[in-house]
Amino acid sequence: MNAPVEARAPSARPASSPDGRGASERVAAGAGRTSIKRDFQEASMDRPILRTFIAYVEDRPGVLNRVASLFRRRAYNIESLSVGRTHIAGISRLTLVLEADEDGARRLEANLYKLVNTLWVRDVTHTASVARDLALIKVKADATTRAQVLQLCEVFRARTVDVAPEALTIEITGTGDKIEGLLDVLRPFGIIEMVRTGMIVMTRGAEEAEARLDTMLPARAADSGAA
Repeated sequence: MNAPVEARAPSARPASSPDGRGASERVAAGAGRTSIKRDFQEASMDRPILRTFIAYVEDRPGVLNRVASLFRRRAYNIESLSVGRTHIAGISRLTLVLEADEDGARRLEANLYKLVNTLWVRDVTHTASVARDLALIKVKADATTRAQVLQLCEVFRARTVDVAPEALTIEITGTGDKIEGLLDVLRPFGIIEMVRTGMIVMTRGAEEAEARLDTMLPARAADSGAA
């Protein structure tokens, strides 16, 4: 009598893809790509870039010194700093350009708000805005090279504000790249002197800073009177 033959179930095989990889391998590969993408995004946020801050402050003695001391204590090098009065009496506007990462930018904005004379701060690095810088450039230009220099100024829409027998003083307004481009083509002629005002920035569209300032001013005036 023959012994019964034990039935064996077919062994389960992992599903494979056309490229020969199993399901677990595909899941692991997908997770790896997601992890790499996430790491890349986090690295991009942590990478220091040039950032632009707008700050409205009270127009009082010592305010600019406090702002500069804040960045000095935190070892930030200010690339550009422009200060001027606004259309509201008693309020000045600062435009600061410096290099910082995402976390550093948030900390700087929070620390600016801690200054008693600060009214409103905004990081406009990734905001649609209009940015302008003004430069005065004194370049060597005698009778033989003056025509070439003037032609280059016309290309960059710069204008001549002073003419001397051996030099020209040029005024140019625009973005930083535009000014750097003019400087590059003028260097072979010989730049005698150059000065820049620093970047000023204004966001496009309706700006809400004025509305906030209007609500802050009465409160600040009341606090000053009470003091």
